[in-house]
Amino acid sequence: MVSVPSVKLNSGKSIPVIGLGVWETAQDVAGTIVSKALDVGYRHVDSAACYYNEQEVCEGIASWLKKNPSAKREEIFYTTKIWDPEHGYEKTKKAIEESLEKAKSIDYIDLILVHSPQSDDERRHGTWIALQEAVDSGKVKSIGVSNYGVKHLKELLAYPDLKYRPTINQIELHPWLARPDLVEFCQKERIEIEAYSPLAHGQRVNDPKLDYFAKKYNKTNAQILIAWSLARGFIVLPKTATESRLLPNLQSIDVKLDDEDVKTLNSWDEHLVTGWDPLDYPLDSEKKA
Repeated sequence: MVSVPSVKLNSGKSIPVIGLGVWETAQDVAGTIVSKALDVGYRHVDSAACYYNEQEVCEGIASWLKKNPSAKREEIFYTTKIWDPEHGYEKTKKAIEESLEKAKSIDYIDLILVHSPQSDDERRHGTWIALQEAVDSGKVKSIGVSNYGVKHLKELLAYPDLKYRPTINQIELHPWLARPDLVEFCQKERIEIEAYSPLAHGQRVNDPKLDYFAKKYNKTNAQILIAWSLARGFIVLPKTATESRLLPNLQSIDVKLDDEDVKTLNSWDEHLVTGWDPLDYPLDSEKKA
């Protein structure tokens, strides 16, 4: 079984540096793939309300813990997210309650993220207040954001009632989408970066330029891409619902890229967005301009 190290968040909680993403993982297979992932060494699973598999993912974790009584709930890190239509204080409070109900089999949620900034200034603020209250309740351990640009983070960090800083910003990252300015800002503010779609949705996984590195390190192209995120200091979320890919993705932890190779991969940046890109979503002041 592969052992994955963790990093400490600004909340004081620790998060494994490789997690299993379950976007588009069907409800009828989510629990099984999560259990299989835990078997091979994953201790971090990333879901969201709009993935419609929160309950199945949590039940997969609970089932695995029951089958492995020596393992502890505290060893597993579970993330979910608040979808944009649920922004605003009251709506977010209800959404948190619904996510906690779906997670009752594992007792609490390790991390809740604001899924994107796509609402408005007032509702984003209300959402953060509700998330802070959830942390105070003890049922949510850490809070953060996803798909936030620098301007959205600056807005959040300037809230007059800010009690808990965002622990994480989860964004699409890979060598063709390096986002250097945003990465630098997050690192300066002690906000950990989580890289989703580290394989660029498969669009460049067969790029011949990757073959050189795969041969040099005797690894697959996918493992090189995951290793790049790790070398950059990111937490990385390779998504798969295919059991045979679980272990190889996790074994990327053993790939130690040379500094020069990391620089070469960095140089491929062309701002290739392969999913969605709400990082430039306008603030209210920009909408009125």
